Order: sequence, then structure tokens, then C-alpha cells
Amino acid sequence: MSKSSFNNENNSSPSGAEGLYAEIIIPAALPKNYTWSVPAHLIDSVKPGCRVEVNLGKSKKYAGIVKKLLKEKPEFIETKDILNVLDVEPVVYEEQLKLWEWMASYYMCSEGEVMAAALPAHFKLSSETILVYNEEYGDDFSALDHDEFLVAEALLLKKELKLTEVQQILDSSHTYPVISRLVSKKVCHVWESLKQTYVPKKETYILLNSEYHNEDRLSDLLNNWTKAPKQMELLLSYLHLMKTEGEVIRQNLLKKSGASDAQLKGLIEKNILKAEKRQVDRIQYLPKDVKIDFELSAAQQKAFDEILQQLKSKAVCLLHGITSSGKTQIYIKLIEQYIRQGKQVLYMLPEIALTSQIIRRLQKHFGGYIGIYHSKFSQNERVEIWNKVKTGELKVVLGARSSVFLPFNDLGLIICDEEHDTSFKQQDPAPRYNGRDAAIYFSSLFAAKVILGSATPSIESYYNGTTGKYGLVELPERYGDVHLPGIEIIDTRKVVSKDMLRQAQHDKIILSPALIEAINEVVSRNKQVILFQNRRGYTPYQVCATCGWIPQCKYCDVSLTFHKLTNKLVCHYCGSTYPPVHTCAACGNHKFVQRNFGTEKIEEQLQEIFPDAKVARMDIDTVRGKNAHDVLIQQFEQRKIDILVGTQMVVKGLDFDNVDLVGILDADGLLHFADFRVNERAFQLMEQVSGRAGRKPSSVKTSEGKEATGKVMIQTANPSHPILQIVQQHDYKKMFTEELEKRKQFFYPPFSRLIHLSFKHKMKDIVERAAHEFANALKNRYSNYIVGPAEPVIGRIRNQFLMELLLKLPKDAKMINQCKKDLLEEIAILHQHKSYRSVTIVADVDVV
Repeated sequence: MSKSSFNNENNSSPSGAEGLYAEIIIPAALPKNYTWSVPAHLIDSVKPGCRVEVNLGKSKKYAGIVKKLLKEKPEFIETKDILNVLDVEPVVYEEQLKLWEWMASYYMCSEGEVMAAALPAHFKLSSETILVYNEEYGDDFSALDHDEFLVAEALLLKKELKLTEVQQILDSSHTYPVISRLVSKKVCHVWESLKQTYVPKKETYILLNSEYHNEDRLSDLLNNWTKAPKQMELLLSYLHLMKTEGEVIRQNLLKKSGASDAQLKGLIEKNILKAEKRQVDRIQYLPKDVKIDFELSAAQQKAFDEILQQLKSKAVCLLHGITSSGKTQIYIKLIEQYIRQGKQVLYMLPEIALTSQIIRRLQKHFGGYIGIYHSKFSQNERVEIWNKVKTGELKVVLGARSSVFLPFNDLGLIICDEEHDTSFKQQDPAPRYNGRDAAIYFSSLFAAKVILGSATPSIESYYNGTTGKYGLVELPERYGDVHLPGIEIIDTRKVVSKDMLRQAQHDKIILSPALIEAINEVVSRNKQVILFQNRRGYTPYQVCATCGWIPQCKYCDVSLTFHKLTNKLVCHYCGSTYPPVHTCAACGNHKFVQRNFGTEKIEEQLQEIFPDAKVARMDIDTVRGKNAHDVLIQQFEQRKIDILVGTQMVVKGLDFDNVDLVGILDADGLLHFADFRVNERAFQLMEQVSGRAGRKPSSVKTSEGKEATGKVMIQTANPSHPILQIVQQHDYKKMFTEELEKRKQFFYPPFSRLIHLSFKHKMKDIVERAAHEFANALKNRYSNYIVGPAEPVIGRIRNQFLMELLLKLPKDAKMINQCKKDLLEEIAILHQHKSYRSVTIVADVDVV
């Protein structure tokens, strides 16, 4: 179905109509959208969803998106004219604009902020400075200095100069002082134009001149060739490539033939070959094909049929399938159905790391129908994917949370895998949206269906499933009837060995003897090991052995983490780096004790204990490049790595056949957070980590004669913690029941809705006063629902002191919407107070 125009009464562009106005979204944090007037010559070309060039203020230019057309002039304002229309067809559809409006309203931000997050950067045109010569000044430049004279002379000749051209003339990037002086002397004035930054990729194709398409003429040419043997070789290479590949790119031809540019130029000048520039895709796609070469197991088929049944009456269905139950195969079968109906499918994952493994599985079944979209792609690549989704060329998109903004035109299904994962929630900047929840709203605009999938669903989603708001389907057994791995709890308080002496500088055991023995046994069988520690770096903090002083960040109230590879202390909150500290700033002592351990330290110790094993680390420090995730995952899949140690990214939904042992090195670090979700999160993380082990049947038999199914070892100083007992039993429903009771008792989600407010300022007393005044202003209406204000655990980040306020609101849509309006109004009132004008207030709806 074509969506070149929107279907509502305001969307027609009445040719010749008088007084047409446009509400336009610009990528800025404005409280409401501005309205511009549509000049007569642009009336036929302005459409909702198209980009237009507009002025805001005296000279600032923006590329905005037309939200809707209006026939009535807005009251109390003088509208400016739209300057230009940048698109023939809309870049976004009606559904995207509705999503932006909903997101701005729900998450308490502006539509401009949503637009800035939604559009690839190259759609948000940049303002480019142009100097325009002032004809009234004349040509007497005697009063100008040397640099001013050079620019003025060029302006006299060209009349206009871009900023980049001025930089070339002066051979310097520091041109603003010169420009400022020329403007003040009235030699020129400054004009802002919008610069289109997307550049299509072009390749030079080499073609045979049409004269030689005749075989006799070509044979005559080759048989009577006398000079330039190198050109002859080049021509023969071209003919060979044409036969094998169908098309010949200049670069490939020169590489294959070993010829030079000059030799190719010679053949072109002789009119034997010709060169032609063509626009090409930056991302190569496979041929389009649907090929499903597997059958679902009985349990999978039952779950598949139940999902289809549930989707007849429910818009959303939660698939609760234990780890390695084969949820992805069910998704593939569902995708096949929707592709055959001509519909589009969005497959969302919380982490970019997961896309590389899943994309290979999906490409095997759907070929060129599928594309990927996430932040690691270049801006040019993102524009190309955007356009392919918009035209319907891509039927399936695999992406992280930002993929919900893509301009689907016929969306049938959204799959949100690992739906419990907090990575679906955007933290900074606005919009602070949850990709899963935004996807559910977005699907409603198309009457599309949503599948939420997880082995450890969020309590809110499972509650919605059990109360009938969502459909709920259970998949309680692993694919191939493989058993869940056994879990062994290691009490680190009882570990006393020679290793304790070697690890004396640490307050925690890194690798217990039992774990070392298990790693040795597994590696000796050519099986693989995953070790999990949710801290990167070498040492999370170090303490002076004499007085207890801890090196801290200058700008944040946090300790510094030592990174041995770079030999620097790093703040993981603001990114500041410092040289290593060898002398205590408080007492001058030189002896420090290293506390706790990060992935870098674990990697080093593994290399010492297992010198013959291939050890690798997976954390944000080792996978920064565009393809770094994929390379590391493929190396592990190909068994080039024996032991993989990492943070959360090693445990989220990755599927490795050969892993027989998983170790959680510090469970206590997951259980001791001051957060009402701490038990839920710890269970989810440990159960997901456990799920990486024993995903395929093993040839090794247990003492009872059964197939070994992998092993999980959890190190803790608190083995009696209730969550560890539940993890040992793989009992999600028990965790859910117990946590739900506590949530009800203390009025937390799913029984309430949360709005979290952060107050930030460089002066502690100002931020404290602002937070308390704000809370007092709300107490008349919301005194029963306010928690705080209070200083958070980390009271200063990036030199900004923090205060927090939490609202726990009943699940009453009318009340919640009114509360959001009241909060925005109180923020505006507070900012009118001179003392609090510079206090930053950040609202986070449904905080995680």
C-alpha cells in the first residue's frame, strides 16, 4: 500500500488555497511545536512527513518535519514563511509522527527531542555558514589587514564564500575572528544555509563499447591487436570478469588484472571500454529467498499453535521459554508466515552483541529480505537502511531499541526478544523511552501483533500475562530434551588454600580451587568455559593499607578503577582518566591493597593458571569497533577460544553449542544493590548465565548414566541467600510469586507506576533547596505518593550534585497524565526562580 500522502482532512495541499500553515517539528527541546506559514509557491509541495527548511529566531536554520497542515492562522503569533521544501516524498509516515507524539507525551519530553533520536543524522541537515559580499562597500580594501584583504578580494570575485572556502584561503581553521571583523566593517554579512550531509555511494562500472557487442567485431579487434600488450591483458581480464560476474567494477578489474589506471584510460580513449558511475548500496544483501529447513519439536509446535491462538484475541503474547528451549526457531516460523503475507517484521534485541549471531541464522532462512539497524552503522548506511524499510524492500529488520523509529509501511509483527533486559531503556539523553513499551504502542498503529520472549520475563510482563492483559505461552523444556545444567554453590568463606596467599591483596577469592579444577577438566575435554563478572577493568578500587584513603574521581563521588592494559585509573561514570596512584594523598604511605576484581584481572589470572588455554575477554573495552562483537563471537563459535571471561554481554541470549561450564565469580556483587528490583535482576542475570551451559547433548555420561548437561558454579560468601536457592532450582515462578507479594506490600510496579526526578547543579546547597521546594509544591496533591527528596548513593557525577525524588502513582491513566502535566508546570515555575534557573531537572518515566 502506498503511503506517499497521509489520509486525513488536513493532509491535502489545496492548490491555490489562501492562508495555509504548517505545524513543524524541529530537532530541538522546545515545549511545543512552532507553526510556519506556507508561501503560495510551495503550497503544492508541502506535505506532512516531508522535511522543510525554516528559520527560528533571527538567523538559525533548521530542517524540520511537517507534522500537519492547518487552514487557520495560530492566535497571538506572527508566523514566518517556510523557506524551502527538501523532499518530494515524505521521509516519515503518519505512524511515525503518531509514535513521536505519543513518546513525547508519555516520556515527558519534546517531539523535537524524539525527532533528534529517531532520524539518522544525515536527515537532520547541518547549518553551513556562507559569507555574502556587501555590494555597497565597494572595492577599496586599503583599510583591511592582510587576512581580511584576502577574504574580501575572493568575495569581490565570487560574491559568496562558504566557511570551508574561507578556511582554504587563509590556510587555517581559525577563521571566526577574521569573519567577525569583516562583518563589523560591513564588507559582508553572514547567511546560514542548510547542508545536505548524506552522500550516496558511487562505484565506477566498466562497460564494453556497444560496437563490440557484435562477436565478429570483437574477434576482429582481438585477432588484429598489435601494440600495447598490457592493454590487451587488461581487456582479456575484463572479458573474463564479465563472463564470471556479469558486471565489472573498476577497482575489481584493476586488482584482478594488475593493470594501472593509465592502461585502463588508454582503452577508454580508444572507445573500446567506457566508464559509468552508478549509485550502489553500502551494505551488500544476499538474494531474496525464504528457506525453512527444520521442523519444530512437539513442544515447540504446541507453543507455536498456542501463540497463533492467543494472537487471535490479544495484541501481545508473552512467550516464556526456558533457556535453550528453541524460541528463535518459533520466531523464524512466525516470520515466515508474515513474509509470505507480504508484511514487514521488526525483530528487536537489547544488545548489538546479540545481532551478529542471530543475523547469520536469519539470513540462512530469509536471505536478502532481512537487514540490520543499530548505532554501530555509519550515518550513510543508516540512511540507506531507512529508505529500504520505507519502500518495503526490506521485509525483516533486526535491530536494537532505535529500530522502533524506522518508517515501516506495512508492519505485521514485532518480536521483542529478551524483553526483560534493561538495555531496552534509553537513559540519556531524552527521550528516555523503553524500546519494548514503545514497540507495543507502535504495533497498535498498524494493528500488528507483538511477541515478547524471555526465559526470565520482567515481573511486569509476566503479571500482564497471568492477569490476561497479554497472552501467555509456556515452553518449559529445552530443545532436544536436554536437561538444565546443575548448579553448584561455592561458599568462598570456607575456601582456605595456598591460592588465598597468592590472592592476599584482594578481599575476595577470584578463582576457587573447585572452580579451577572444573575449568581444567572441561578444557581437557576440548569443551569451552564462560566466566562471568559484572565489573570491567583490573581493580575496581584500591585502598591505602595505613589510613584507608581511596583514590576518587575529581568530578564524581566514586572510586577509580585501575585498567592495567592502558595503565590508567578510569572513572566509569564520567570517563575521566588519571595516572596510577602510588602514594597516599592523605598519609604519604606507598602500600595499597587492591579491593575486588574486574574482568581484566580475571583474564590475567586465567592466563597464569592455564598457560596452554586460549583465553579471551568480552567487555566494553574489548569490543569497541563496528565488527568487534562479531569477530569475538565467531572465534568462540569456531572454538578458537577455550575460556571466555566477560561482563553481561557474554550472557544475553548467545547460543554456543560447546560450553560445558559457566562460572559466576561474584554473586554477592549482584545481590547487594539498594533497589527494589535487586532480587529480580540477580535471578534473571544468574539464570541467563546458567543458560549458556550444556545447550547441546554431551557424549559424557554422569555417574547415574545420564547425559551430562553442563555445569554452573556460583561463588558467594552468602550461600543461604534465598535467590541463590531459587536459581539452583531454576524456579522462575517461585521468584515471581515471592517478589510479587513484596511489590504489592510496598506499592511498587506492577501495582504502581514510577516517575523518577533527578535534580542536578554544581552547587550542593542550591540543588538541595530546589529539590525540597519542588517536593513541597507537590505535597498538596501527591503527598501520599512522594518518596524523597534524598541524595542518591552517588551524590555527584560530572561535577553536578544530585538529588532524587520518586513518585509511586496508582495505575490510573487520568491521574498519571495529570501528574505529568503538573510536574512540567512545576519545573517551569521553579526555573522562573532566579536561584534555580540553572538547576537541571530530568524526568524519567517508568524508571528501571
